[in-house]
Amino acid sequence: MPDQEIQHDVFQAISDSSRRRLLRLLADADKEMAIAEITEYFTISRTAVNKHLHILSEAGLVSSRRVGRETRYKLQPEPLAELKQWFSFFEQYWENKLLTLKEFVEADNE
Repeated sequence: MPDQEIQHDVFQAISDSSRRRLLRLLADADKEMAIAEITEYFTISRTAVNKHLHILSEAGLVSSRRVGRETRYKLQPEPLAELKQWFSFFEQYWENKLLTLKEFVEADNE
């Protein structure tokens, strides 16, 4: 998305469970999906699905293209690397806490 200003960041985009489900659906499909096909997997309205797809698109997580009268969507996973970098920084703290817990549990058994 070189010339398009991103209006939602990746963290905002994935903050909603419906949008996370949309990303998972598009990842599992590994192909373009029409809005009509996507909405079959959700109990929310087509308008709501479309709004969620719009936010994901603004964050660069999905691309869309018109084919005749329908719009097709496809996952663009590259921006998810930002999440991976953020989580990997904090992983050191989780590993430390897990190691401390392991040592505590093992000491309690002795």
